[in-house]
Amino acid sequence: MSDRLCQTRAMVHNLAEIASRQAAARPDDVAFEEAYGDRRTLTWSELDAQVDRFAAWLSGQGLVAGQRVALVLENRLELPVAYLAVLRLGLVAVPVNPRGAHDEVLALCAQTGTRVVVAERRWASTLTETGLRTVIAAPLRDEDVPAARPDAAVAFADALAADGPALPPPPQDPESLAVLMSTSGTSTRPRIVMLSHRALLANIVQVAAIRPQPIVAADRILLVLPLFHVFALNGVLGQALHQGATTVLLDRFDDQTLAEVARGAITVLPVAPPVVAAWCGRPGVAEALAGVRTVLSGAAPIEADLVEEFSATGGTTLHQGYGLTEAAPVVTTTLAQTDPVPGSVGTPVEGLEVRLVDSDGSDAHPDDPGEIWLRGPNLLTGFWPDGTDGPDADGWFATGDVGIRAPDGSLVLVDRLRELVIVSGFNVYPREVEEVLAEAPGVAEVAVVGVGDPYTGEAVRAYVVPVVPDADPEETAERLRAYAALRLAAFKVPRDIEVTDALPHTATGEISKSRLRAAEARRGIQGLL
Repeated sequence: MSDRLCQTRAMVHNLAEIASRQAAARPDDVAFEEAYGDRRTLTWSELDAQVDRFAAWLSGQGLVAGQRVALVLENRLELPVAYLAVLRLGLVAVPVNPRGAHDEVLALCAQTGTRVVVAERRWASTLTETGLRTVIAAPLRDEDVPAARPDAAVAFADALAADGPALPPPPQDPESLAVLMSTSGTSTRPRIVMLSHRALLANIVQVAAIRPQPIVAADRILLVLPLFHVFALNGVLGQALHQGATTVLLDRFDDQTLAEVARGAITVLPVAPPVVAAWCGRPGVAEALAGVRTVLSGAAPIEADLVEEFSATGGTTLHQGYGLTEAAPVVTTTLAQTDPVPGSVGTPVEGLEVRLVDSDGSDAHPDDPGEIWLRGPNLLTGFWPDGTDGPDADGWFATGDVGIRAPDGSLVLVDRLRELVIVSGFNVYPREVEEVLAEAPGVAEVAVVGVGDPYTGEAVRAYVVPVVPDADPEETAERLRAYAALRLAAFKVPRDIEVTDALPHTATGEISKSRLRAAEARRGIQGLL
C-alpha cells in the first residue's frame, strides 16, 4: 500500500472517531438531512453529541465490546447515530433489511447473538415478544410494548435523554470486529461476513485516493440506497463521513426522487440499476441532473447499452464499479477514467491487488477470463462465527466472480462461479428460495434460477413440479407466490413461477440448471451464464 494510504489510515483506528473529528473541524455544518417529512437535520456537532449519548445508553444496558446490536432501520437520522454509537463503544453493528420477512430478520438476530435491536416502530411487537431489548426510532405507543414486559422497549429519543456512564476513549484495535453483514460466500445459502474497522477504514481511504475525488466536503449526496447494504453503508456513508460532506437521506425510491435531486441541490448521486432503468429516456432528467457532479451506479452490473442510454438522457457520465461485501465493498471503479471501456467496471482502487486465476490456480493468460482473486487491507476477516474462509495464508481471497482484463487494464465481468442472483443489487440465493417453495403444500420438485430484467438487472424465476399433475398453473403460481411472500423479503419472491410436468436432470440425478438457463436463452431471456 502506498505511503499516502498508510499515513491516512494511521490517523483513525475506530470508524466512529471520524464523526468527532468532523465535529471539531466543522461543528455547524450539516452532516445529515432527511429528504422527507419535516426534513430534520443534524449538524456535525449534534451528530457527535448524539453518538456519545446513545453509546452511553448502550453501555448502561450492560453491553461490552464485541457484543452485537442490530439496526433494522430505514434511511433516517437515527441510523447513522446508532451505527456510530455502536462502533464508538466497541460493539458490532448488524445492519438488517427493515422490509425483510419476519423470519429472516429474527433468524439473523439469532445467528449473530444480537443483544439490542434499534428498529422501526412496525417491528416493536415482533422484537419485544422475542425478549430482545428494543429501541424504537419513534415515540412509543401502548401497543408497541407487551403488557407483561413494560421495559422491553424504549424510544430512541428517551435513550438519548437518559443518564449514562462516562465513556472511555474508543477502542483502538483496528482488527476488532465492526460489522456483521449477511451476504454471499457459497452457491447455496447466505453467510455472514465479518468486517473489521481496518477493512472499513481502508476502503474509505482507497476511494478517497481516487482522482478526481468522487466526494468532497462541499458535496450534497442523495442517499436513497438502503443503508443495510454495504455499498450505501461504507461506500457512500463512510466516504461522506471521511470527507465531511452532507448526506441527504431518502427512505425509498419513487417518482419524486428525481425532483429531490434538483430541490436538494444534490451534487453526488449514487444509484442502483433500477434507478438507471427508470430514468432512461424520461423527460426532465437532464434538467434535474444539471447540478450533479458525479453519478455512480453500484451494487450490480449494468449493460453497456443502458449506461450509454442513461448518459445520453441525463447529459452526464454514468460511472460504474465492482465490489462485494467481503471487500468493504469497492474493488474497481471507472471514476478515475475519462473514457471508460464500454462494458468495463473500471480499474482497481489503490492498494488492492487483483489477479485473474485459472482453474488450476495459475494466472490466467492475458487474453483469457479467470476467477477474480483479491489481496488488500480492505478484505474481510472471515465468515461468522469462527472467521473461516477468509483470505488465505498469502492474503488472497477468491471472489467466485469471473473477469477479463480490457486492453487499458480495466476489468470486465463475464460470469459468476456461484449461482447467486442479484436483484436490484441485493443477493438472492437460489437454495434459500427453493427450500421455502419446497415446503409449500403440493410441491413435488422446484428449481430457481436468475433471469435478465431491464429494471432490476436480474429477477428470480422458479420452476415447480406440482404433486398433482393436472393442477391449474395460474392458481398454483399465485398460491406459491403468496406463500413465499410471507417467508421471504420481497426482492427474493420469484417474479415468475412456471409450473411444469418435469425438470431436466443430470446423469447423477441432480436438477440441470444449465439446461433451464439454456431454455431461457432460447426464449430470448438472458439468464445466468
